[in-house]
Amino acid sequence: MNFQHLLWLFPIVVTLHNAEEAIWLPGWSKRAVLWHSPVTPGSFRFAVAVLTLLAFVVTWLSAESGKQSVWTYMTFGCMVVTLANVLIPHLALTVALRSYMPGVVTAVALNLPVLSLLVVLAIREGYVSGWKAADYSAVVAGLLIAAIPALFKTGKILNL
Repeated sequence: MNFQHLLWLFPIVVTLHNAEEAIWLPGWSKRAVLWHSPVTPGSFRFAVAVLTLLAFVVTWLSAESGKQSVWTYMTFGCMVVTLANVLIPHLALTVALRSYMPGVVTAVALNLPVLSLLVVLAIREGYVSGWKAADYSAVVAGLLIAAIPALFKTGKILNL
């Protein structure tokens, strides 16, 4: 098992996770207004579709570019952000609300083990390294945090 052979597991687990959220999160968001802004099904599904496509695109660019490339660092950053998403909000809100938050099943059963393995392999095999990996993870986190509300708004504008 090496990073290059397992790389495509990243967009696959993202797809499964986003599908779970797309089905149940819009309804859940209406009941969890203190913790999560309500989202319409169409705008939420538009946002997760774009983010899912993004996972496939950066993975493909990483696979084509190889070790220490900008795209491999971007993909690594996406993996780290997706791993952080397991804890916040999924596990944190499931515990705080004492009820299921949509996405927690795939976050814990798929994202946590698969992405932990990929992150470790990426570092161990020299696909990414050091502060550069941390910097890209922080930049990707910032970009995604900014992009999500913009994607929701775009979905709303498109009347989805």
